[in-house]
Amino acid sequence: MPLLARTVNTPLVIEVRRGAVADLGPLLADRRISAGGDVAVVVGPGQGEKIANLCQPSLGSADMFTVTGGTIDAANELGDRLRSRHYDAVVGIGGGKTIDTAKYAATRYGMPMVTVATSLANDGIASPTASLDHEGGKGSYGVHMPIAVIVDLDFVENGPDRQTQAGIGDAVSNISACADWELAHRVRDEPVDGLAVTLARTGAEALVNHPGTITDDGFLTTLAEALILGGIASSVAGSTRPASGGDHEISHAIDRLFPGTASHGEQVGLGALFCTFLRDEPERFAQLAGCLHRHGLAVDPAGLGLTDEQFVEAVQYAPRTRPDRYTILEHLAMSPTETRERLADYAGALRDHLD
Repeated sequence: MPLLARTVNTPLVIEVRRGAVADLGPLLADRRISAGGDVAVVVGPGQGEKIANLCQPSLGSADMFTVTGGTIDAANELGDRLRSRHYDAVVGIGGGKTIDTAKYAATRYGMPMVTVATSLANDGIASPTASLDHEGGKGSYGVHMPIAVIVDLDFVENGPDRQTQAGIGDAVSNISACADWELAHRVRDEPVDGLAVTLARTGAEALVNHPGTITDDGFLTTLAEALILGGIASSVAGSTRPASGGDHEISHAIDRLFPGTASHGEQVGLGALFCTFLRDEPERFAQLAGCLHRHGLAVDPAGLGLTDEQFVEAVQYAPRTRPDRYTILEHLAMSPTETRERLADYAGALRDHLD
C-alpha cells in the first residue's frame, strides 16, 4: 500500500512536561479534545485523591470517577457510569491500571479518550490495547487509541524508581521485537510494516543511547517519547508486532508459570536481552546489556528472582503463549538441554561485557 494512502490513528496532542496535571483545564480546552469542556476524569486509588484535588480547580465542573482493580468488571462498571450523561472525552489520570480501565470503558461506548500519565512503567499510555484482569488471568484487549497523551514529569520523578525502570525495559524491548518481526519476514515471508518498525525502533534507539539517568528530565522525556512511539507503532501495524516478540513470550511464560515474579517491563527487558543473544548479535547484545545494567534492571534470571532452571522452563513454555507469532524462539526450537547450554553461554557473554 502506498504510504500516502495509509490511514494512521495518532494522538492529536502529545505533551511531556512538569505541572501538566495542575494545568489540565487549559490543556483540555483545546477544541480538538473538548468543544464544550464536558469531560469525565477517571482516577485510581492511592494518589487519586491528590490528583483530583490538584487538577479540580482548573477543570471546573468536570465529573470525577474513581476506579480500582484494573479488571474487566471495573472497566464495564465505569462504562455504565459514564453513560449517565454526555461527555466530550474521558480523561484517565494515573498509572497503567487506571489508564487501561478508562481506555476500555471509553472504547466500549465510543467516547474519545485522553491519557494523563503519572508513571512511565509501560507503553500502555498510548497503545491501542488495554491489559486488564479477567477471571483469574490477565488479558489484552483492543481499544481505541487515545486522542491526546499527556505525561506529568513531576509525578513520574516522585514515583517509585522501579516503575520507571520497568518502562525502560518495555521500551528497549521494541528493538528485539522488531528484529523478530524481520526474522519472520525473511523466513516465512511475513509482511513487515516499515513505518511501524521505524517508529518503534527510533524511540528505543534514542533511549538506549541517551547518557542520562532516571533523575534527568531529558532522559524521562526520551523514555516517554519512546513509549508513546511504541504505542503508535502498534496502531500503525494493526497489531503488537513491533512491540512484542520472543521477549514478551518469555514474560508471558514467567507470568503463567511463576506469577508475581517481577513487573512486565523488567521481564521483557531480560527477555529481549536473551533473545538478542540467541540471534547472535554481539554488538547489539553489548549495547542492550549495558543499558539495562546501567539503569538497574535485571540482566540474568537471578535478577528477577528466578533460578536458571526456572528460566529454562519459561523459555521452553514461551512459544505456547503466542502460537501465531514467529520469533527467534520458534526459529531455533531449542530442546531443554539446548536452552540450558545457551543460557550458560549467555552468562559467559554477560561476564565478558559487564565485568
